Amino acid sequence: MSTEVRVPTLGESVTEATVATWFKQPGDTVAVDEMLCELETDKVTVEVPSPVAGTLSEIVAAEGDTVGVDALLAQIAAGDAAPAPAAKKEEPKAEAAPAPAAAAKDVEDAPSAKKLMAENNLTDVQGTGKDGRVMKEDVLNALASPAPAAAAAPRAPVAADQAAREERVKMTRLRQTIAKRLKDSQNTAAMLTTYNEVDMTEVMALRNEYKDLFLKKHGVKLGFMSFFTKACVHALREVPEVNAEIDGTDIVYKNYVNMGIAAGTPTGLVVPVINDADQMSFATIEKAIAEKGAKARDGKLSMAEMQGGTFTISNGGVYGSLMSSPILNPPQSGILGMHKIQDRPMAINGEVVIRPMMYLALSYDHRIVDGKGAVTFLVRVKEALEDPRRLLMDL
Repeated sequence: MSTEVRVPTLGESVTEATVATWFKQPGDTVAVDEMLCELETDKVTVEVPSPVAGTLSEIVAAEGDTVGVDALLAQIAAGDAAPAPAAKKEEPKAEAAPAPAAAAKDVEDAPSAKKLMAENNLTDVQGTGKDGRVMKEDVLNALASPAPAAAAAPRAPVAADQAAREERVKMTRLRQTIAKRLKDSQNTAAMLTTYNEVDMTEVMALRNEYKDLFLKKHGVKLGFMSFFTKACVHALREVPEVNAEIDGTDIVYKNYVNMGIAAGTPTGLVVPVINDADQMSFATIEKAIAEKGAKARDGKLSMAEMQGGTFTISNGGVYGSLMSSPILNPPQSGILGMHKIQDRPMAINGEVVIRPMMYLALSYDHRIVDGKGAVTFLVRVKEALEDPRRLLMDL
């Protein structure tokens, strides 16, 4: 009895993927949920786990193949792997002579990449796939590159004794995707950051007063993120361009708020999205943040859960950051950076008092968000947090 391994749902607007890497080969034993292969799309990388335990009997889609949703990738036979036949052990010796030809086959470019290169008369594209294979994304990057001069600078010379103490580790697909998206954001958007600070006295007092009751009733802790989410939703209603995006020569205004909550994981930064955050209560927001945060840490977020965001909140304060400028999460036009709460002397009504203060940073796309709108947004967030009653009365 055999089980089919098929391409999973790839998320909104994604209809095909390229098989990047096979972690298993025919004859290998696989366990349930053990990673079989990695697929690359225009947006993210998807790992395909084994649905059953058994032996990988056949690979249908080879590395570099372009596959659609639900396409057959492989077959898994039930039961443990059979002992490797003697002929298989002798394979390396038998094929030692034609090694150059085999190597040439290993680095064959992805079909989708070859098609794009032919259509655009490209011949020299640097590949980032296995063994230097040119992937579709590499060709798209080459087409988007303004000039060859934009290539990365060569690595600085390193003395032999220092080189021996270095460790070279290949970037994960997630880290490569993060690097590309953030650099694309800088190259595309007219990014600017404006700052303000907020007195967290009232939010902290409200949280301390109701946190036990909140936990008892809703089964989730009352954190600061729900206050910031609510404050941002409140501000986005007044400054809708911060919740919009550019599509060609059009501006698309979103009459809803899908809030991205940036989360650090051992493998890199991810941004799970809380859909329709503007329709949620404090408790619903906290539950959604807790659920998505746990999935992010366990590496179980689906692509659908990281797509469709209209605005993002990033909390560098949990790591001790006092002030920073967050980078936009394209195609969004705004991202709020939270920072560490720190007691500082403040002048209040002519007197110097100690208050728990936090710096806020709003990075925005100046192509559609003017300075007035950005400052107004940040001031509204500040006002809502310094007097949370304004959120209840929509003031």
